Amino acid sequence: MKREFLESLGLEKDVIDKIMAEHGKSVEAQKARVDDLKTSLDDMKKQLEQRDNDLKQLKKQAEGNEELQTKLADLEKRYKDEKAAYEAKIKETQLNSAIKLAINGKVHDADLVASLLDKNTIELDENGNIKGLEEQLKTLQETKSFLFVPENNQPKITGIKPAEGSPTGGEPFSLRDALAQRLAQR
Repeated sequence: MKREFLESLGLEKDVIDKIMAEHGKSVEAQKARVDDLKTSLDDMKKQLEQRDNDLKQLKKQAEGNEELQTKLADLEKRYKDEKAAYEAKIKETQLNSAIKLAINGKVHDADLVASLLDKNTIELDENGNIKGLEEQLKTLQETKSFLFVPENNQPKITGIKPAEGSPTGGEPFSLRDALAQRLAQR
C-alpha cells in the first residue's frame, strides 16, 4: 500500500500514519513467515542432497550383491518419484500464491476466483510473471462479474443535509409532542 494512494482518497495525515503503521505490521509478519518457509526449504534441500550422497555410497557398497542392488534401485525409484511430486507441489504453491497476489484487490474472494481458473493453461516464469491469467480473468469477469470489485467503488452520496431538531424544523421533537400531534389528527 502506498501513502500516495491514501492521500488521493483525502485522508488526514494522522489517519494515513495509523493505516501505514498497521499495514507495516502485517507486512513484517508476512516477511517473518516467508523467512521461516525459506529456512525450512533450505533444510529440505540439504536433506535431499544428503540422501543422494548416501545413495551413491550405498551403490558403491552394493556392488556384487544383487539383493542390495535391487533394494537400492527400488529406493532410487521411490526417491525420484517423491522428488518429482515435491517439485510439482512447490510449483503449484508458487503459482497459487502468484495468482492470489495478482487478483488481490480486483476480486471479492481471491480463493474462490483462483479455484475457478484453469491452472493448466497458466504459467509462471522465472521472473514471477504470470502468463495466461489475464485472458481467463476477462472471460470470468464477463460470465461472473459479481465476483469482481467494481473499478470505481467509491460510493457517491447525493442529497441534502437533514435539518437539525424536529422534522418541521421547529423545537426539538419529543415523545409527548408526537403523541399530542397524533391525537390532534384523529
